[in-house]
Amino acid sequence: MLGELNQTQIDYVLRSQAVGRLGCCAGGQVYIVPITYVYEDPYIYGHTKEGLKVNMMRKNPHVCFEVDIIQNLANWQSVILQGEYEELSGQENQQALEIIKSRITPLLSSEFILPAASPDIHHSITASRLVRVSYRILINHKTGRYEKR
Repeated sequence: MLGELNQTQIDYVLRSQAVGRLGCCAGGQVYIVPITYVYEDPYIYGHTKEGLKVNMMRKNPHVCFEVDIIQNLANWQSVILQGEYEELSGQENQQALEIIKSRITPLLSSEFILPAASPDIHHSITASRLVRVSYRILINHKTGRYEKR
């Protein structure tokens, strides 16, 4: 049976996952990339290094975001969001980093990855040539579908 998710089910899918796909478009080019995210209605929060994705969203802030739960080909849920990219700085940046850290750090299981959450390593990354960008997607529209057998 195919159907549409209600708002409670859509929020469940968004809160239960940590990786989704972000779609952006600029200059006639479409780019879709998996990202680690945190959902805090009405926003999707993310943190990345500056690159193609950020440059495209700066040119065209209208984005699409997709996340799913797939048990098998006949049992799945999928949510698609339409929204607008907002780059964060100052206090909003600090709040976003805290939201991301509190949600994502407990999910990290690799000993190689866990130390990156420490302030000393974060400082060394920040001090390097990598430009880090915190952002959020203001959600304008949410839809969800499912199949269940």
